[in-house]
Amino acid sequence: MPADLAVIGLGHLGLPLAQAAVAAGIETVGYDSGPVTDSTLSAAEIRRMSAAGFRVTTNPAELGRVRTAVICAPTRLGADRALDLSAVGGAGRALAARLRPHTTVILESAVHPGVTEDYLRPILEEGSGLRAGRDFHLAYSPSRLDPGNRTHGISNTPKVIGGLTPACTESAHAFYARLTEKVVRARGLREAETVQLLETNYRHVNIALMNEMAVLCHDLGVDLWDVIRCAESKPYGYQAFRPGPGVGGHGVPLDPNYLPHTTRTPGHPLRMVGLAQEINDRMPQYVIQRSATLLNEHGKSARGARVLLLGVTYKPDLADQEGSPAGEIASRLIDLGALISYHDPYITGWRVREQPVPRAESLYEAAANADLTILLQHHRTYDMQALAVKAQLLLDTRGAGPAGAAHRL
Repeated sequence: MPADLAVIGLGHLGLPLAQAAVAAGIETVGYDSGPVTDSTLSAAEIRRMSAAGFRVTTNPAELGRVRTAVICAPTRLGADRALDLSAVGGAGRALAARLRPHTTVILESAVHPGVTEDYLRPILEEGSGLRAGRDFHLAYSPSRLDPGNRTHGISNTPKVIGGLTPACTESAHAFYARLTEKVVRARGLREAETVQLLETNYRHVNIALMNEMAVLCHDLGVDLWDVIRCAESKPYGYQAFRPGPGVGGHGVPLDPNYLPHTTRTPGHPLRMVGLAQEINDRMPQYVIQRSATLLNEHGKSARGARVLLLGVTYKPDLADQEGSPAGEIASRLIDLGALISYHDPYITGWRVREQPVPRAESLYEAAANADLTILLQHHRTYDMQALAVKAQLLLDTRGAGPAGAAHRL
């Protein structure tokens, strides 16, 4: 059966997009060469999508029967901190071999400026024999999905789109207008791609500022969380960000030093992004330093200490562990000789260095038995006041509990 839409890549971007499309009455097929990996949708939600006509396929032939194809393939930083575009390339090749004239192709994956035109376009044109802008439409739209956000979703978050040609932009506009209340036209592909770059880097730079403030305020004996509370009362010129043990999530900051040479500009002007990444990358080590100091102040050594880690996901009330600092913190604690365990209501099994970490079944009993309990992620099920009473020592890296209930980051 043909469909109006093919979503290519059923991860954290693709599956929620497919859900929104199905809810809008768009016949949708989801294509992925691997298993469905999104952790923000429940099995019940996926069953409801299927009941409404959503189909998942591993057969690329299905891609030749749609009017619109949206590529939501994952992109991550490799070991060299360069963006890995292999999944985007694979999705493009699977689509190109079946691409029909007049199809609208949209890329939503997080990429650096120039990828849609310089990387994806040649793959699509060479594999199909068609020409972008003449035979098919090509556009980019940055994903603004905030997993777990109960206020802002696809339907009420403005969608930015930019096409290779004005006609490409209008075709993408017509598609997204079926999903969301407002569509914002960018001047072109690179402008739309740079929106993604700006929004992601904005988040990381501001979290880095808060992480530096956290270290400074601890040294000065100032309650940063109270400072933030007061600063939030300013109705203009300030947006609240909060420190933490590290920065997780799928959106990675892009330092121009690691962009392709064709994308760089003389002088590498975004030096602040590289510095922000250095600051944020230091936070797991700062958590270890604070943990060791707390243990020492209470006559205990990190070696042999029983340490309980609470919340190992990157975001509260989700099972997604992408980029979570918990793994690095656990690894560093192991290096110090600590005996670690964890509790997370959303993660039933967790491995560090390919070894399973013991999972605490009884939260409060585990906190009472641990020499140190570290809150890494504040899930709603965690009662910080009760934890502060039960735990021998509690380090709160999220400022989740009331002042004085625990040692704060």
